[in-house]
Amino acid sequence: MAISRLTKYLRQDRMPHVWCPGCGNGVIMKAFVDAVDRESLDPDRIAVVSGIGCSSRVTGYLNFNTMHTLHGRAIAFATGVKLARPEFNVIVMGGDGDMMAIGGNHFIHACRRNMDITTIVFNNNIYGMTGGQYSPTTPTEKIASTSPYGNVENSFDLVKVAIAAGATYVARSTVFHYAQAVQFIRNGLKHKGMAVIEIMTNCHTYYGRYNNLSKPQDILNYFKTNTIQLSKAKTMSPEEIGDKIVAGEFVNIDTETYIDRYEKMREKALAAEGGERE
Repeated sequence: MAISRLTKYLRQDRMPHVWCPGCGNGVIMKAFVDAVDRESLDPDRIAVVSGIGCSSRVTGYLNFNTMHTLHGRAIAFATGVKLARPEFNVIVMGGDGDMMAIGGNHFIHACRRNMDITTIVFNNNIYGMTGGQYSPTTPTEKIASTSPYGNVENSFDLVKVAIAAGATYVARSTVFHYAQAVQFIRNGLKHKGMAVIEIMTNCHTYYGRYNNLSKPQDILNYFKTNTIQLSKAKTMSPEEIGDKIVAGEFVNIDTETYIDRYEKMREKALAAEGGERE
């Protein structure tokens, strides 16, 4: 495979990137551009929006129309882009903190509305950029800089939140399962409606170092040995699944999107006014 197949989608003048050596964010960025290339999408008709955090720096390296926005507000900005340019593939990329904490309200309502955007969540179970604080997805009892004796809170299951809120495509993979992650992103890009792809990734600098997984390969091996596919999980009891990662496509539904309903309302309003406007 010629390296230029994927590097053409990157702003190489922005390299080297700021991510720690071995960070899984680069794997997800590669999976995304790999998916774009395999779907033969027009780069000029792609808009990628991110908020704040390690993973949200991804928009600085992607050679598309990109927006690096406010903390937790990426989905709100992306909604505006999609309404203004409905012919675009609009993608949101960000971390578990940006999406599930300060941006959680935007997340659930984008799912509820079935906005036609693709949301890729880099879930490393920690706030990596700001000092290793526990996030909404940090597992109970795991160590973080703000939970030195173990996290006392229950963690969000991002997939369950997305499904309950109304997302019409929901999938989960890990950076170890690269080919699967690429396929899920491809499916999300083609999906008409709110697509949520959660990709479990490694922050060995903070989450790993605090929890005896201090090397990148330690967390990758954890993903390898502790991930089960959805088809197998359906045959297992909750006790058998335990704290394992369940990967797969959980929802894939074709139904009317917010953009569809908005266009119908616009046409109705124009008809009521007795004419057309630009």
